[in-house]
Amino acid sequence: MTFSFTESHSDPTVQPVPASVVRQVDAADTTLSNPKRAVISIGANLGNRLETLQGAIDALEDTPGVRVKAVSPVYETEPWGVEPGSQPSYFNAVVVLKTTLPPSSLLERAHAVEEAFHRVREERWGARTLDVDIVAYADVVSDDPVLTLPHPRAHERAFVLVPWHDVEPEAQLPGHGPVAALLDDITRDGVAPRKDLELRLPE
Repeated sequence: MTFSFTESHSDPTVQPVPASVVRQVDAADTTLSNPKRAVISIGANLGNRLETLQGAIDALEDTPGVRVKAVSPVYETEPWGVEPGSQPSYFNAVVVLKTTLPPSSLLERAHAVEEAFHRVREERWGARTLDVDIVAYADVVSDDPVLTLPHPRAHERAFVLVPWHDVEPEAQLPGHGPVAALLDDITRDGVAPRKDLELRLPE
């Protein structure tokens, strides 16, 4: 972005744009034209699970500064961290997107999408209408307690790694290495593909 002015400009209401403002606008343009890649895990085990996951994908796409680039196949998975049979099974998927939002704003949007589908946070590992987690954001590694990146348990969760590997076979989890190698070290038990179900990319 370039502004040019001449000393003979005849309109007294037009003022030169300070160089500092030009630099800020240029920086903003660069950010907008250079979105970051983020990986989102979505899951649901209450209500119409498939409809909820599709609604979450559509809501992410409707977010200014977010474009959904890939959606994984659907997997049916056993609930994590609870007694077998104590909760309904999950439908899980992974969404790869490009975004100009910083991680903190993307987290706020993820929580807003959860709340739109009546997510209740009453107990850890509790059943839920929708779970939206940021798995990775670009190559960021952060131990911020509000948003730890990458997700602190993603490297050991087959319900995250399996669908992610489907859409990005060469993917790397920052700080942990190739997703394919991580999958070699964990069990895929309780993670079953649902070939009869499909999530669509937003139009």
